[in-house]
Amino acid sequence: MKTSVLEYLEESAKKYPDKTAFADLDDACTFGELKVRARRTGTALAGHFKPRNPVPVFMEKSVETISVFMGAVYAGCFYVLLDTKQPAMRLKQILEILDSDTIVTSEKYLKDLEKLEFKGTILMAPKLLEEKEDTELLSSIREQALDTDPLYGIFTSGSTGVPKGVVVGHRSVLDFIDCFTELFHITSDDVMGNQAPWDFDVSVKDIYSGMKTGATVQIIPKQYFSFPMKLIDFLIDRNVTTLVWAVSALCIISTLNGFEYKVPDKIRRVLFSGEVMPVKHLNIWRKYLPDTMFVNIYGPTEITCNCTYYIVDREFEPGDVLPMGKAFPNEKVFLLDEENQLITKPGINGEVCVAGSALALGYYKNPEQTAKVFVQNPLNDRYLEPIYRTGDLANYNERGELCFASRKDFQIKHMGHRIELGEIEAAMEKVPEIRRSCCIFDNVKNKIVAFYEGDIEKKPLAKNLSMYLPAFMVPNVFLQVESMPVTKNGKIDRKVLTAKYQEG
Repeated sequence: MKTSVLEYLEESAKKYPDKTAFADLDDACTFGELKVRARRTGTALAGHFKPRNPVPVFMEKSVETISVFMGAVYAGCFYVLLDTKQPAMRLKQILEILDSDTIVTSEKYLKDLEKLEFKGTILMAPKLLEEKEDTELLSSIREQALDTDPLYGIFTSGSTGVPKGVVVGHRSVLDFIDCFTELFHITSDDVMGNQAPWDFDVSVKDIYSGMKTGATVQIIPKQYFSFPMKLIDFLIDRNVTTLVWAVSALCIISTLNGFEYKVPDKIRRVLFSGEVMPVKHLNIWRKYLPDTMFVNIYGPTEITCNCTYYIVDREFEPGDVLPMGKAFPNEKVFLLDEENQLITKPGINGEVCVAGSALALGYYKNPEQTAKVFVQNPLNDRYLEPIYRTGDLANYNERGELCFASRKDFQIKHMGHRIELGEIEAAMEKVPEIRRSCCIFDNVKNKIVAFYEGDIEKKPLAKNLSMYLPAFMVPNVFLQVESMPVTKNGKIDRKVLTAKYQEG
């Protein structure tokens, strides 16, 4: 039984030492080289970090970055990627939560790092590679490791205005990736076209599917998603066979008629997640790639990537509901009503709940938020059975397939990201002119709508918010109101605001 993802790397390095493991526009490394780089980096990092502690990595996705990630794991630690383009305020919040006096970066990101006013130790990734591997040190770290140790941390949006750090362990990733690669027949013959940023858990499937099977991971530059012809040329030139992409990324190609330019016909499977896939766009992809497997996958970061999947096996028309499907092996996915009773009949909405070793280790240094959603299964009073309550509502269709309905609360899916509207409202409160704010989400038009009281125009307000929020969280629509409508309980009346927006 495997206890560490390092076994994926080591086995592939043994089987395919000279095969390309990861490649970006500027660099590439084989499995053999990656193992050497990672062990040297791990030796260096072990001198700065104690096992089971976070290693903040201030870099963008690249071959260099994966060496740092695996180095952190060899040091017995877990890695947390800090997106260099995120607002300084948000990154400072994350660093405060991580409470680390050391950060790893590279020369090209030093200018961006200045905005964080970081006073601790800055380690340069190329310098770490110069360290001589200490086999004895790495062995002693490994001997004390457990499969429940943390592997990575990903910060998601928090309703209180403070990001939440989801920590995922080795066992969860090992269980999931073993099933994932087997179900979808990913092998050493495959080439993964990595779209997702590496602080977004969609990327976990690319990274570890490649590492387990010996498949090559081709890292697609973010800017190519603004130029469909460049993107398609990349997929063809790099012989990409597998796309594990956010829905919004797939829709870029279909919206801009990319297939009329060329069809990347080596693609064997397309797996999509993050939000509801519009059937109109799915049908365009299926038309041009008729022999390709298309899979709708669902699941929040807290349950390690995905908990359900549906292999598209029939035709759908625009307006039809694309199923979430069924649970991955070794995961229990079920629906609870508001009285915590199990829902089994079709057409009744319930909250999606998940049990199994896929569950994350909770939110880093945030026991209060962890206790809210990682709870004992209310259907089990006999032994400890933790479940994760997703806050998503779903129902069963007549075929017994799970189908997504909506969010239970004000957490939304937008641009492939999970966002708490409360975090946007908290950021709006930081703008001096804003007296009160409230955000809603237009599911039909996929727009975040912000209502506010205060004397400020829309453009400067949006500019102000970009100091505190990443671009995908800045509202698409701003509506100024004289005063917020309130319910009899004194809370902002979101129903009234929604109606006002729809009238306008």
